[in-house]
Amino acid sequence: MHPKKLPVLAVSLAIALAGFAAGTAWRGTAPSLGDHLIAPAGAALPAAVDGQAVPSLAPMLERVTPAVVNINTKTRVRVRRDPFFEHFFGLPNMPRERVQQSLGSGVIVDAAKGYVLTNNHVVEGADDVSVTLADGRTLTGTLIGTDPDTDIAVLQIPAERLAALPLADSTALRVGDFVVAVGNPFGLGQTVTSGIVSALGRTGLGGRGYQNFIQTDASINPGNSGGPLVDLRGNLIGINSMIFSPSGGNVGIGFAIPADLVAQVMGQLVQFGTVKRGALGVEAQDITPELARLLNLGEARGAVVARVRAGSPASRAGLAAGDTILSLDGKSVRSAQELHNLEGLTPTGARVALGVLRDGKPLTLTTTLEAPTVRSVKGESLDPRLAGAQIADQADSQRQALGGVAVTRVAEGSRAYASGLRSGDLIAAVNQRDIGGVDDLEQVLQRRSRQLLLTVVRGQNAFFLLVE
Repeated sequence: MHPKKLPVLAVSLAIALAGFAAGTAWRGTAPSLGDHLIAPAGAALPAAVDGQAVPSLAPMLERVTPAVVNINTKTRVRVRRDPFFEHFFGLPNMPRERVQQSLGSGVIVDAAKGYVLTNNHVVEGADDVSVTLADGRTLTGTLIGTDPDTDIAVLQIPAERLAALPLADSTALRVGDFVVAVGNPFGLGQTVTSGIVSALGRTGLGGRGYQNFIQTDASINPGNSGGPLVDLRGNLIGINSMIFSPSGGNVGIGFAIPADLVAQVMGQLVQFGTVKRGALGVEAQDITPELARLLNLGEARGAVVARVRAGSPASRAGLAAGDTILSLDGKSVRSAQELHNLEGLTPTGARVALGVLRDGKPLTLTTTLEAPTVRSVKGESLDPRLAGAQIADQADSQRQALGGVAVTRVAEGSRAYASGLRSGDLIAAVNQRDIGGVDDLEQVLQRRSRQLLLTVVRGQNAFFLLVE
């Protein structure tokens, strides 16, 4: 059971009924049936019952829903007819075009400029994007930029009579806060659902991007992707992105990208059209209680450096394997994923200060982040037995704690293919020696060992592969 990106539009709307405010209580005797409960058919709920205001999210939603949009995408895919069919009926085997459509949600965050936030997977590869407003207008959306690593995309629509939502400070969220989701689940039309913040800082949900999700039990379903998650004041606290479900439908476990992360990504997408990520050049891992004892740490927090890549910003700063990174530019680092998020969302060229613990003593190191370098080589240039494979360093957004190199392509019928190597494999070790990148692999293979035993990670499985 894995989290699934929502394939279709919608903001799973949940009306977070917070109940009466703290300290409010019914006073006097209970209302009689005749006093309050018998009303003409279709009559609205009274504004007050026994002197107490009836709680409602309607006033807040009247401000929120005009900023929520439906997104319809069309992607043209070239396909070929069945050759047997063509031959049997004597038809020419000509290519044709098939149009794929998908639905998603979005939210307007800048009414003056017409900026709309949604998920990358809602608009990825689309040829045409239509944005339908709450008032029924349908406008053409222009793609400003996308970031697959955070699943964020920014569109722009004509800025005419638009409403927008302000971004809230998502770092102030607490587990138990009430939240509301708005969207178009299953194409039903704009829908509101409610719930609470179930957890914060969720990571490891599949994929290897930058993760720091808000978990909520507000009902989120296919069609909610890209829609807003708001607080009870109507401020945008997240963009709905994933669900965890055995069936594809809502089971009360949904995930939203927090507004603070969204704001950082959106700023770069609007300015550059892409996200320019800096990198320290380290591989780090979480600190377990056992590691905390070995490293003389008072508590199990931070990210311990497992490897520093030669010539990297971390290497120039003097960072070494075994150091514990506790902060980056004053922002606390509680895990390897958090370090990964912070460095990946800091632009290239930024000078940063690292709060480090070494041998139980604190120190501060400074360095300038650089764009990560990814080296790619042909397998035959390393060893004839790898002929037909293209091998590359992992991108920082994909790098796993165990290091290794990625097999990006394997030609069918090649020597590497015949040995069982496949595109998408990760080579973690050669002859039981761990490798951190293409440079390491090159050094190991220079020894020209008679045996070439690869440790391969494929999906969730790891195995030995003898290449001959």
